[in-house]
Amino acid sequence: MTARQQWTVVAAIVGVLAIALGTGSYFMRDDLFPVNVGSQAPDFRAKMLGSTQYKSMADYKGQVIVLNVWATWCGPCKDELPSLQRLYSEYGPKGLKLVAVSIDDYVSEDSIRKFANNYGISFEVLHDSTHAIERVYQTTGYPETFVIGPEGTIRKKWIGPDDWNSQGNRALIAQLLGLPTPRPTIAGDAPASVALPSPKPPSP
Repeated sequence: MTARQQWTVVAAIVGVLAIALGTGSYFMRDDLFPVNVGSQAPDFRAKMLGSTQYKSMADYKGQVIVLNVWATWCGPCKDELPSLQRLYSEYGPKGLKLVAVSIDDYVSEDSIRKFANNYGISFEVLHDSTHAIERVYQTTGYPETFVIGPEGTIRKKWIGPDDWNSQGNRALIAQLLGLPTPRPTIAGDAPASVALPSPKPPSP
C-alpha cells in the first residue's frame, strides 16, 4: 500500500468517526447538554397571538423572565394560572416579564386568547404549535416553568404547577429584580390544592 493510499484510509476512518460522534451527540444531546438550574436558557421562537410576528429570547435580553410552558387542555396549568397572575400583578410593574407559551396544536389563537381573558391573564401569552420549545427546553410535562435571571441563566426550574405567590417564589423574583425581600403573604393568599403535572401525550 502506497503512502497516498494509507492517508486515504486514515481520512476515511476519521470521517466515519466524525459522523458517528455527530450522530451520537445529536441523539444524546439531552444527556450531554441538560437544561437545568445554572445553565444558559436556550433560545426559543413563539408566535404572538393574532400576529405574524414571533418573539425569541433576544426580545427579553437583560430582563428577569418567568417562562411558562402550558396548554389550554391541561388541568394543572389551569390550577396554576391564578398564582402566576398574582405574581405578575405584583412584579410586572417592577420589571418582571412573565411569558406563557401555549403548545396547543388543535386550538385556534383566538380560542387561546379567549381562554386567557376568561382567567383574567394580563401577562404575555405566545403560541408554539410546533412544540419546538419543548424540545429545546427538554420539558417532561405540563406545566413546566423556568425562572431566568437578567444574565440569561436559569435560576429555577419547576415541573408541574407551583404556588408562584408563595414567599419563596416572591423572594426569588424580588432578589433577581434587585428589590427588597417581600413580607410573608397573609393567610388569604394560601396556595390552592396541589395538582400533579399533565404528562405529554404519547407520540403518534
